[in-house]
Amino acid sequence: MSLGASNTEYVNARVRSRRAKLFDDEDYRKLVRMGPSEIARFMEESEYEREINELGARFSGVDLIEYALNRNLAKHFQDLLDWAEGRLYDLISRYLRKFDVWNVKTIIRGIYTDTPAEGIQTDLIRAGELDDATLDRLLEVDEIEDVVELLSDTIYYEPLSEGLEEFEETGTLVPLENALDREFYEHLLDDLGRPEEGPEAKYVEFLEAEIDFRNARNALRLARSGADLDPAAYYIAGGVLFDESELSRLVADYDELVDHIDDSRYGDRLSGALDQLRDADSLIQFEHALDAALLEYADTLSSIYPVSVSAVLSYILAKEREVENIRAIARGREVGLDESEIEEELVIL
Repeated sequence: MSLGASNTEYVNARVRSRRAKLFDDEDYRKLVRMGPSEIARFMEESEYEREINELGARFSGVDLIEYALNRNLAKHFQDLLDWAEGRLYDLISRYLRKFDVWNVKTIIRGIYTDTPAEGIQTDLIRAGELDDATLDRLLEVDEIEDVVELLSDTIYYEPLSEGLEEFEETGTLVPLENALDREFYEHLLDDLGRPEEGPEAKYVEFLEAEIDFRNARNALRLARSGADLDPAAYYIAGGVLFDESELSRLVADYDELVDHIDDSRYGDRLSGALDQLRDADSLIQFEHALDAALLEYADTLSSIYPVSVSAVLSYILAKEREVENIRAIARGREVGLDESEIEEELVIL
């Protein structure tokens, strides 16, 4: 995975500048004590100034915050693509397809629940490969089958077409959502091979960790649900924590599943969260621990290899987490959660 003619040093310098402007612990401590209008004013004094000002005439409260967060996230990630060249551009754009998956899932769920297009649009993050025109066309259709057809020129068409048959049989969105997840994660590792050392090896290790954590999350949810679902339908290839048969076996034994994760290369990073899973059965806290561990993983790689794609990935995750934290605070304040309840929803390193 040579970055060849990539302009990695230039992009990393821009990313370091952006990273320095992310909210810190002190900012979050202030935000959890504010109501939605105060949060919006706080954001206006930060990197979100332009979005808050542009959207402030049309929206207020949590709606304003949501639209501003999503627009700012999309802008910052589009900047990464505008800055990057060559192989680096390819790797970044490949990773940002996660937002295509998010957007298509959001649109499909909206159609499934008869949500108006305006309500769906609020949750879209226009930061992937699907352009605005495509997303706008997807928002106009009323049937999930039409969504699939509009994606006929993308990598998602074939897996969604297969998932559509099962959706029509079962009436649940699971086959479609799993098809999107698998397509995204399995394409992440296209043509990377398995290098043994250097930044390329660490980059692959990070992607393996992301796939492993997705499989662990799905496995624990399945084990907890007790539902008669086929674990193989949720399995994503490319990680090192499970193979398909292991996942199917371990889902049937919750304690053994937790022990399997504990005995893996992730055991030390996740030890505290695994103890919580055993003691309090706290799946939400474990999922937060997975998010924090992935952030830490990326930060570690970017410090070891500061001039590599790992530093860009680290920033993408950190920016995404900032947006999720601000959103959780705003929504929590809107429904009257107290400060300690909101803090439990945050992921801060």
